[in-house]
Amino acid sequence: MKNITLLANGTISFGFISILCLLILHFVSAEFKPNFRMVSEYALGKHKWLLTMFFLCWGLCSILSGLMLWNIVSSGWAKFGVILLFVTGIGAIMGGLFDVQHKLHGLSFGIGVPFLPIGALLISYHLIKKADWQNHSTSLLLSSHLVWISLVFMAASMFLLFSSLKSAGIVYGPDSPPLTELPKGVIGINGWANRFLVLCYILYPVLTARVLLTIITLKN
Repeated sequence: MKNITLLANGTISFGFISILCLLILHFVSAEFKPNFRMVSEYALGKHKWLLTMFFLCWGLCSILSGLMLWNIVSSGWAKFGVILLFVTGIGAIMGGLFDVQHKLHGLSFGIGVPFLPIGALLISYHLIKKADWQNHSTSLLLSSHLVWISLVFMAASMFLLFSSLKSAGIVYGPDSPPLTELPKGVIGINGWANRFLVLCYILYPVLTARVLLTIITLKN
C-alpha cells in the first residue's frame, strides 16, 4: 500500500508540475498566440526547456498512474486500458525528446494522443464497479469522457482551421511552416482546443490518483 501511495502522490505531483510549466509558457512566450498556436510550437521560442519539462512531466504522470493502477484493476480489458495509459505516457515523453521540428514528432503525437480515450473509458467503467470506487463514479466517468470529447474538439478545430485557410485561398500543407499570424478570414481556435486536450489528458490520471488516495485514507 505504501508503494501505491507513493505512485499516486508522484502522479499528482508530476501532473501539476506539467500544467504549471504550460501556464508559465503562456506568459514567458506570449508571442505564441494561444488561440491558434499549438503547444508544441513553444519549442520554437526562447524557453524550449520549459516545454521539454512539460512533456516529460506529463509522460511521467501517465506512466506512474499506470504503475499505480496495474494491481488495482483486475479484468483483462481494464489492464489493457492501463497499458494504453502507459503508451500515452511514452508518447508524451517522446514529445519532449523530439520537438516540433524533429521528424519523429508526428510519431510522438500518434503514440501519445489517440489511445487514452479508449484506455480511460476501460479503466473508469471497471473501477466504478468496485465498492470502494462507486462513490466517485461521477467524477471518474466525467473525466474519462472529457478525454475523448477533447480529442474530437481538437480534430474539429483543425478541420475548421484548414477549411477556412482553403476558403481564404491559402495553400497550407504538412511541410508548411507554422502560422505566426492568423490570416484575415481564417478561424483559429485549434490552440485552445489543443490546450483543453492537454488538460484533460493530464487531469484524468491526477484525478484517479486523488480518488485512490481518498479511498486509502478512508480505509485507514
